[in-house]
Amino acid sequence: MSDALVLVRQLHQEIHAVEHRIRHHPYFKALEARKFELVDLQYFIGEQRYIISSDLRGLALLISRCEQLQSQVFFQDILKSEFVALEALEVLASAVGMAKAERETYEPEPGAQAYSAYMAWLCQYGSDAEVAAALSINLATWGANCARMARALQNLYGFKEPDLLFFSRFAESPVEVGSAALAIIDAGLKKGIAPRRIRRAVRMLQGYELLFWDAVYKLSVGGGEPDC
Repeated sequence: MSDALVLVRQLHQEIHAVEHRIRHHPYFKALEARKFELVDLQYFIGEQRYIISSDLRGLALLISRCEQLQSQVFFQDILKSEFVALEALEVLASAVGMAKAERETYEPEPGAQAYSAYMAWLCQYGSDAEVAAALSINLATWGANCARMARALQNLYGFKEPDLLFFSRFAESPVEVGSAALAIIDAGLKKGIAPRRIRRAVRMLQGYELLFWDAVYKLSVGGGEPDC
């Protein structure tokens, strides 16, 4: 068993509590109870537009810093998926009645954007091993949540599949850290990247993911506190 795989398994145990809070967040319970109006989904869309736009620039910078081809290819694939997601987000925005002018003038919430701020920092200052671990673990959680949102919006709100491409693309994310990411993490460990740095990146990104859902939930329910 590789050092990377051992570390990843330890990380899953260490972030279990945060993972549980994200996957059982009251935002999803409210959505599945049909407590949100379509207009409330504009907060999710507005915040995601800022996050993805930031991630696109951050990942491009990270790729320019990567020395190894395997890392360049890995992050280029994620970058391409982000471009597709941004386009699909515009379709979703139209489906919920969010006009283009409203998308352009939307003002982001600090708590929701903490994720993108840290991701930008990681892409500029972190190693490819740190980003590969943090993103791979985070995308598995994010993908599960996107699948859950897609089901609720289709079954309870009457959305059609083409409107939900944003969610379905992310829902295809692997549930485990894949071999490509493990190879990048393993190479980083062999080069002397301290495991605590990878642990920190994973813990921080998942923590900011939770802050995103807290913030969007608070906006969607009109300023209430999340009852986790």
